[in-house]
Amino acid sequence: MNKRIVVIIAVIVVVATMLPMDLLAQCPMCRATAETNLANGGTAGRGLNAGILYMLAMPYALVGAIGYWWWRNRKKEAIEPPFSEN
Repeated sequence: MNKRIVVIIAVIVVVATMLPMDLLAQCPMCRATAETNLANGGTAGRGLNAGILYMLAMPYALVGAIGYWWWRNRKKEAIEPPFSEN
């Protein structure tokens, strides 16, 4: 069961990395909009920065959670004695 989940996650990651990256073209537009908004006294730039930090933190939180889950399960396996047929 665990190997099946790992294979499914691996397939999803591989497929996600193969998708086209069309969104990169919007970066200069977002920057120009944020700079214009901040120059006119708006607060959209602060929200944009918070969104960037959120997107930066999510992969690390996800990898940390998966790592903790893996470590916890490996710890349980080390404590339990292996099954022997005698």
